[in-house]
Amino acid sequence: MGAITNLNVASAIVKLVAADALPVLVGNLVMGNLVNRDYEPVLANAGDTVNVLLPPTLVANNIADGSTVTLQNPPLTSAPIVLNTHMEATFQIPDVTKVLAVPDLLKIYMQPAVAAIAQSIETSLLSLYPGFPTTVGTAGSPLTEATVDAAETALFMAKVPPSEQKYIVVDSAAYSAWRQIPLFEEFQTAGAAGLAALIDGTIGKYKDFYIFRSQFVQKTSSPANTHNLAFTRDAMGLVVRRLPQPLPGTGAIAEYAELGNFGMRVVMSYQPNTLAQQFTVDVLYGCGVLRSGCGVQVNT
Repeated sequence: MGAITNLNVASAIVKLVAADALPVLVGNLVMGNLVNRDYEPVLANAGDTVNVLLPPTLVANNIADGSTVTLQNPPLTSAPIVLNTHMEATFQIPDVTKVLAVPDLLKIYMQPAVAAIAQSIETSLLSLYPGFPTTVGTAGSPLTEATVDAAETALFMAKVPPSEQKYIVVDSAAYSAWRQIPLFEEFQTAGAAGLAALIDGTIGKYKDFYIFRSQFVQKTSSPANTHNLAFTRDAMGLVVRRLPQPLPGTGAIAEYAELGNFGMRVVMSYQPNTLAQQFTVDVLYGCGVLRSGCGVQVNT
């Protein structure tokens, strides 16, 4: 076993912070857990472009007896996503050695910092609604059963495979209206799902949609419109890449936290003005529309 040194202790603290960062981030995400995530542990800088490959389109051909197959050479297409968002959350811990003795102290600092980054990712993804030209519902009007049905029909007409899971993310007002749909709030018509909505407050699945509620659904004021989104996984892409390590000898130590196609960097440095250790949790990401036909604006 190697000797315990200041460098070992410092590295252990940063690793501890990094290990706790990703579970908190994933736990605070809604959209980030539903869309197509593209992550590679390669270094990148803000402004870089990542081309996310999309499956080609093939057609079926009728082959007669004695004839040959029809060779298809469809080109691979891609959706460029720019890594244009570098979000950070920074905090200080006066006595950093307490982190090793009292892990709960770390969570007190970490949770609000990482939650702020999660909110940025949610907002960025929900701001992609203009990329989906198909709209259902009426701006300024409550959500109705007919609107939800129209959203599912629109995805069906866009030839979204039935095997793909469908999601709908709505704001609090639409979620509340959903729970009050007459057929949905009665046990005899909605069964266990309606009972769960009444007791637990959760809707679960309805008309082939998994329903989620978000505080960051985008709203516009002229005219008043809430842009809820119904989509499948490949409608949007979230691309995350590693940020470079700090320069050696600059007094900063960095570790990467990577989990489930997410990655973020944790940097610890000493601040002589405050005599405290400074922690910066940051992530470099970009998001964009991959398949516009796989998403529908649900206006309320």
